[in-house]
Amino acid sequence: MLLSNILEIVMLICFAAAWPASIYKSWMSRTRKGKSLVFMLIIIVGYIAGIAKVLVAHSAVYMLIPYTVNTTLVLCDLVLYYRNYRIDEGLPHIFGEH
Repeated sequence: MLLSNILEIVMLICFAAAWPASIYKSWMSRTRKGKSLVFMLIIIVGYIAGIAKVLVAHSAVYMLIPYTVNTTLVLCDLVLYYRNYRIDEGLPHIFGEH
């Protein structure tokens, strides 16, 4: 069980390493081109399923940390996707002009 959890953490760390680059690209490019909303939603559902697994199993609560970090990173990219959608469509800023 411990080895299984360690391998799962390594997998999640590897996935987490990719999201900052994606977030940076989203921030700097100011466009949603090259991004997939469906892909990000599928990833979020997968991470939520991982969180649910930990909660249902009532073991290895420390596994919530990498799942929560990854979910937060994907949600950040999702927010930027929405921001970039508004920029691409020429819609006004949510909080007014800057």
